[in-house]
Amino acid sequence: MEISAAGRFEVRVTAADVGKRVSVRRLTGNDLTEEKFTDTVGVLTSWDDDGMLTITRRDGEIVRIPEAALVAAKIVPAAPARRRGPAATYRELARVASRGWRPVESERLGEWELRASGGFTRRANSVLPLGDPGLPLDAALDAVRRWYGERGLPAYVQTATGAEGTQELLSAELERRGWVREVSAELWTGALAPVADRAEGACVVLSRTADEAWLTRYQRKGVSEVALRVLGGGPSVWFATVPGEGAPAAIGRLVVDGRWAGFAAVEVDPALRRRGLATEVMAALARRALEEGASAAWLQVEAENTGARAMYTGLGFGAHHAYHHYRAPGADGR
Repeated sequence: MEISAAGRFEVRVTAADVGKRVSVRRLTGNDLTEEKFTDTVGVLTSWDDDGMLTITRRDGEIVRIPEAALVAAKIVPAAPARRRGPAATYRELARVASRGWRPVESERLGEWELRASGGFTRRANSVLPLGDPGLPLDAALDAVRRWYGERGLPAYVQTATGAEGTQELLSAELERRGWVREVSAELWTGALAPVADRAEGACVVLSRTADEAWLTRYQRKGVSEVALRVLGGGPSVWFATVPGEGAPAAIGRLVVDGRWAGFAAVEVDPALRRRGLATEVMAALARRALEEGASAAWLQVEAENTGARAMYTGLGFGAHHAYHHYRAPGADGR
């Protein structure tokens, strides 16, 4: 933390630094004289007139700190980029991920993209706000609610935290307006070639379309025509299947977009897990992506999916940023 030449801690952050990444040390516990310290690093998203600071951490957790509890604080550099694997900005990855899960319908609101797909997944039915909507925030959110309401859908906004250029301030503004964070996950990146080298993938069948067999293993049941359009949309889409008895033993989906290859829907028959089938699927898809000129990979994983996170870590992937879906107050989630 920041220590003066006289050896004292100093608070070198003010309300004028809202929007910057900071490191803060505060006293905690019921008896502040015990000098128990807690450190918090994140984006300073507010400092209100009542002396309450709000800091949004990398994973999106919001921490509220009374000004009176501050011991030391300073501005720190933006969250460091990954030291291994492909380098990428948040905006690049957000756009690649959106193209890899393309909505059926979209419309621009300034630099925001409104996406709708009949309610099939929040990613394809939420706003991707990559800049200025061209309206004051309240007016923009009113326009968002009207647009989704006209389609019989709840209004969602997808924000991100934890990397340079992410939307901690917008997330905080949504929470202040009563928008509810329903789902959080992370986007991970990694080098593609090591994935291709991890297994032979000889038992994996690749196809340009999701056939009936593939859909029987896909975790979302009752897939509609709209869902099939989302699944099949993207620059270059491939579906992988490991044949099994009655239903595939494992499946996966890949979309190749320039240097990027995105993995999704990697699922294995519960009775056949821990046999390397998911790695076989990803290796076969990775080799196809390499043939199409890709070199880097991305995927999305939820925090509670410990099994998938362990597997992806073993394949060389690591978290780039977290993303969150906020539902408008009073809207029914889907």
